[in-house]
Amino acid sequence: MENKNTFKVDENLKHIAFIMDGNGRWAKARGMERPEGHKEGVKVFERVANTCFDFGLEAVTFYAFSTENWKRPPAEIKTIMGLLSMYLDKCGDSLIKREVRFRVIGDKAGLDKSLRNKIEKLENESKQFGKTLNVAINYGGRDEIVYACKKLVNEGKEINKENLSLALYTEDCVEPDMIIRTAGERRLSNFLLWQSSYSELYFTDVLWPDFTDEDLILAINDFYSRRRRYGGL
Repeated sequence: MENKNTFKVDENLKHIAFIMDGNGRWAKARGMERPEGHKEGVKVFERVANTCFDFGLEAVTFYAFSTENWKRPPAEIKTIMGLLSMYLDKCGDSLIKREVRFRVIGDKAGLDKSLRNKIEKLENESKQFGKTLNVAINYGGRDEIVYACKKLVNEGKEINKENLSLALYTEDCVEPDMIIRTAGERRLSNFLLWQSSYSELYFTDVLWPDFTDEDLILAINDFYSRRRRYGGL
């Protein structure tokens, strides 16, 4: 296993997206309530994001809360939103020091006003930076495509591949080279449907709270073992 302190990616891998799955199962296996799994999961999210930028990635995206997740128990939803709020309070200055652009992708109108204000503040303070941390909150891939089409119509622009890509929540962000999903599920679950057209998919049985930097390196090495043909030979 490579030394994670010296491990680096090259220009062929610029963006990794994560579907963070397994927080609830992790907690249940330990006799805990589901919110405890989310608390542990946010620690892993913070560490993995930092590790990805240390490895040299330009962009990292995390699927934190989908449009379908509103069906979950109110207490669990409150925990997730509270954890995001605490992350913004705790890590905003750190992201700026690292020169990382923070952005929430999804329908922010569905979020609490105080949380929206914190998000927009950090987005504005970090918008000039080249590296990007996307956090998908109240996000649905299908909804995003509909949003982009409506935006183009309202602006009187032609609906084509180039314009639609720039109208998405992710806008000018490079598309993900790889999507990693934890906890054994093998589907995208309405995540980055447009952007993932040529992403390499990597699935692991490791639950998100147990996901280590070594697991990340295993996934990246698997990426480099593949040949990306983009429809060619």
